[in-house]
Parts: sequence; C-alpha cells; structure tokens
Amino acid sequence: MRKLGQVLFVALAAVGVFGFAGKSAVVKAQNADVAVLLPDSQSSARWENDDRKFLSAAFDAAGVTYSIVNAQGDAAQQTTLADQAITNGAKVILLVNLDSGSGAAIIAKAREAGVKVIDYDRLTIQGDGADFYVSFDNEAVGKLQGEGLVAAVEAAGLKNPNVAVLNGSPTDNNATLFANGYNSVIKPLFESKEWTLVDDQSVPDWDNTKAQTIFEQMLTAAGGKIDAAIAANDGLANAVATALQNQGLPYIPVTGQDATVGGIQNILAGRQSMTVYKAIKQEAEGAAALAIALVKGEDTAAMATKTINNGTKDVPSVLLVPVGVTKDNIAETVIADGFRTWEEICVGDFAQYCPADAMMEMTPEATPAS
Repeated sequence: MRKLGQVLFVALAAVGVFGFAGKSAVVKAQNADVAVLLPDSQSSARWENDDRKFLSAAFDAAGVTYSIVNAQGDAAQQTTLADQAITNGAKVILLVNLDSGSGAAIIAKAREAGVKVIDYDRLTIQGDGADFYVSFDNEAVGKLQGEGLVAAVEAAGLKNPNVAVLNGSPTDNNATLFANGYNSVIKPLFESKEWTLVDDQSVPDWDNTKAQTIFEQMLTAAGGKIDAAIAANDGLANAVATALQNQGLPYIPVTGQDATVGGIQNILAGRQSMTVYKAIKQEAEGAAALAIALVKGEDTAAMATKTINNGTKDVPSVLLVPVGVTKDNIAETVIADGFRTWEEICVGDFAQYCPADAMMEMTPEATPAS
C-alpha cells in the first residue's frame, strides 16, 4: 500500500494536482505540443479569467495538445516550467515573461532544443528575441489612457490639477510602452504648468497592495491634495480608489486598463474614469493560430505582418488595436463583444449603478405587469 501511494503521489504531482499554484497550475496535457506559460494571478485577473479560457478553446477546436501553467509571479518557477515543457517534447512555447532576463534565458534554451517561442502580450527585450510576438500596440494603449485622463479632468472642471502617476512594473517592457504613450499626452501639460506633477512611481510586479501603499504615501506627502491620477491598469486604479476611500477623500479622475470586471464596476460607480479594452479573445486566438500553424508546419508569413524590434532583431508580430472604454460606451464595446456580461458586472452593491435596460434584460420576470 505504501508503494502504491508513492506511485499515485508521483503521478498526481506530474500532472499538477499537487502543484504550487493549485487550480492555476493545472496541466492539460503532460506531453503537449504547445506549452503556455502564464505569469501570475495577482497583477491582473485577465490571465486566469480570460486568457486561459480563450487559449484553451482555440487549442481544443484545433485538436492540438497543450498545457497551460502559471508561474504565480516566480521567475525561477517559470524557468522550471519551461524546462519541463521542453523535456516533455513541446514544439511551441507561448510565453508571458515575468522579466526580460528570465524570458531571454527561456528563449535561449528553447531555441537550442529546436522549440519555437511566441512572446505573448509582453515582448522580451533581452537576448536574441522570440520567433514571434503577439500583443497590442502598447504605446497606443498608453495614449488612450493619457487622453482619457485629460477628458476626465476637463469633465470634472479641474484647473491646474495635482496629478500622480502610477506606472506598471519596471521589469515589464509593456509598462515602459504604456508610459511612453500616456507621457506623450500628459508631459506637455506638466511642462506648460497647466498640470502639476505630484509624483511619478513604478509599482513593483504590478502588485496592487504595493500600489495602494505607494499612493497612500503620495497622498500623505501631498497633504491629501491629489486631483487626478494615471494608473497603468485596473488593479492599480482600484488601489487608488481604495486609498482615497480609506482616508475619507472623494474619488478622483483615474485611468485603468484590461477592462476587468472590477474595472468596469468601478467606472459605473464613479470610482474610475476609464479603462482600455484589449480584445483578449482576439489576442489569444491570434497567438493560438500561430502556435497551431507552427505545430503543423504551416506557412506563417501571412499571419504576422508587422515587426517589432526587441533591441537585437525585428520580431515578426501581430499587433491588435486597443479601445478606450468609459461609462458611455461599455455596452457598445466590452458587452457587445461578449467580453463582459451585465450578469457578472451588476452584482451586489454595483447593481444600483447599472443601466436600467441592462437590469431589465437580466431579470425580464421583474418587468411590472401592465
């Protein structure tokens, strides 16, 4: 019995049942053609709630074996997962790196083993670069955030506002690109003295708890006088809103990104001004299509029609167009695309902020009798 138990333990561990991250580390197929390496569950809800399901659906439809594992913010663990994928015979690794250094090491090992790598969402800017890159035009994402904050400040009637900036993780190249985008919009306003920059800080690892602490420190240093803020994603935006609420201060214009359920709820409740909708379904399906073609030995020339230079070479790329979302166009964007539903948004205290027609659609039986 003891021997049998040991065998079962090893078998279960091999398929991730006793993995370090529980549900988010479950391996779909041990000897998979495609290995997807997600970064974490904390920086954004998208990785487990959106990317996983869209990638799974695409691979299932194509009949391609795959595994999807999550490093839970641990670069060393992600490297180990990549090593396992290569050993298990993966033909393609779809990588969301935790930093470019560890990402470059994974790519180098994969290339040595003849495994193709697709940089997914985040470009690896060290080393020789991946074989492909699938993402959004991330400077355009940042520009939408900058323009969104300008519009929100104007709508609030603020003159010479004190503005704080919460950038994403300094180890994520996307955070640099987002900042390039919004700084192109807001930096001239600081230089002209129309706006006053209170502080500009990056949030390590996109950690929302650290973001709240950073913003609380900004508030303290500014005597509570922060009128608006750039927040690089919805998690950081919620950290801003929570910090304000904890100090009994009114909500301020603040940006976001990823169109998470929480982000949309905060927009409806007046706690956040806008978010950026990146059609993750399209991104996942584009990356999956490339991976499937590589597995099957098909021509990919027509699939990646753009290039991005990672500092060493031009990487064939698929770049999608982001969309700014405010309270006024939620229904026409994330709801119309099926990315979000009123059922998941209009729950608990947030139901009171939802449009009446949305609530009627959800509960037609509640329609008053004539």
